Amino acid sequence: MAKRERVVRMSVEQPLWRALTGYRVLTMVYAVLLFAFGRDRYERPWIAVAFLAVMCVWTLATLPKVANAASCTKRFLGADLAVALVGILLTPLADAHAQSVEGPTLPSIWTAGSVLAYAIKGGWRWAGVASSLVAVANIVERGHPSQDTLHNVLLVWVASIAIGYVVEVARASERTLARALEIEAATRERERLARDIHDSVLQVLAMVQRRGTALGGEAADLGRMAGEQEVALRTLVAGGLIRPSLVSEDESEGAVVRVVEEDEHDDDSPLDLRLLLAPRAGAKITLSEPGAPVLLAPPAARELAAAVGAALDNVRVHAGEDANAWILVEDWPDEVIVTVRDDGPGIPEGRLEEAWGEGRMGVALSIRGRLRDLGGSAELISVPGQGTEVELKVPRGKAGQGR
Repeated sequence: MAKRERVVRMSVEQPLWRALTGYRVLTMVYAVLLFAFGRDRYERPWIAVAFLAVMCVWTLATLPKVANAASCTKRFLGADLAVALVGILLTPLADAHAQSVEGPTLPSIWTAGSVLAYAIKGGWRWAGVASSLVAVANIVERGHPSQDTLHNVLLVWVASIAIGYVVEVARASERTLARALEIEAATRERERLARDIHDSVLQVLAMVQRRGTALGGEAADLGRMAGEQEVALRTLVAGGLIRPSLVSEDESEGAVVRVVEEDEHDDDSPLDLRLLLAPRAGAKITLSEPGAPVLLAPPAARELAAAVGAALDNVRVHAGEDANAWILVEDWPDEVIVTVRDDGPGIPEGRLEEAWGEGRMGVALSIRGRLRDLGGSAELISVPGQGTEVELKVPRGKAGQGR
């Protein structure tokens, strides 16, 4: 039974949300303990008790809100930051000496949890806005801020923006990885389908064409249509290898990737040689290619494909319509090699020189001339009675210099 591959949805943000949940609970307990051990210095302790009670209820009640990005809405973020700002501004009312004596505010470091929620949800820009509001509230609460106050404000501002930036980078990396996994899974599934089609449908169509041609009459027309459908199906299968254009979409639990096909090709981006050669395949022409794209500069790819076309034209003209041809594409680190072989009668010795003298320069110009302009070479090997083989080589270092 065939196994279908799928891309596992993931999220690098989820551990951050879990850490934020634990941070809010721990800092809530820390703020309560600070008040319990220092309640003697509060002139109006009932204000501190009332605020801390509201803060504890709010923290515990809103734990599901900081479980993931979808639950953490803008409305919640605004209300959460409002609670933190109110706690900072109420500190002088509960402790009359708060502005003259350095000490913690009522929410203490619990306030940083609100800023961190902004950073994880919206990135460094949201974190910058939230931390700036907290900084203003701390300066107003102190009246005449000391160096320690300014130091703490700046630390929260820089740390929150840095965390927001890291979150944005992590999201981008997550989308890139998800795209790569999606492409890999789609490519493997496409190759599996191509193998199944080649082993079944294409072979049946080729057999129908051969038998129909041999029987003649209406069967010949049926064979011709089968041959046309075989070529169309081969082209369709090869066309599935077109480089995808990727559009990412974010969801609460990770990145989801949607793949769409490109209709236009950028003139400056490399071309996949396989896509240019795929339409050449047919009932009499077999194309063997690597599983990965064979990328060349557009001029080089087009000229090499044209040289292959010229070689196939020679097969049709000189070897006859019934001759079979094979195209082999090899992708090496330093060069690309395309071999065109046929089972025709071959080329008699001296025939190429004779054709040149008669003014027939198909091999000299259409094939060797193109490869020479690319900095490559074309080697022709023919044995009478055993067919002809044309080997086209294009060095990668010079592949972009074709005219």
